[in-house]
Amino acid sequence: MKKLWPVLLLLSVFLIACEKEPGEGGTATIVGKIYAYDFNAEMTSFRTEYYAPDEDVYIIYGDDTIFNDRTRTNFDGAYRFKYLRPGSYTIFAYSKNLETKLPPLYAVKKTVTILPDQDIVTIEDIEIVK
Repeated sequence: MKKLWPVLLLLSVFLIACEKEPGEGGTATIVGKIYAYDFNAEMTSFRTEYYAPDEDVYIIYGDDTIFNDRTRTNFDGAYRFKYLRPGSYTIFAYSKNLETKLPPLYAVKKTVTILPDQDIVTIEDIEIVK
């Protein structure tokens, strides 16, 4: 029995070290769409709205401070991030600022949590101004 303790201790340390943080390597997928409001160049006249094709969408794993991956929307504004582990994620896309009408873009963010038993998490539309 005394010889079993070191093995149990080593096994418990190994199991604790295997705890995964948010990020790649899992089986879950986050899906969503980007919806755009299109204005003229001066941002004074609304033209149209649509699900935005070919937009960059970013993901941040956990509480990281910079983005970890990027994808682009398809023809109907849809995107997905695959092979994610359970945890917290922030999805964002850049938008023009309709109030200030100035060039600096800002990030429109959605935060989502993947639970251990979830395979697909759908988030609400991210709305941007173009």
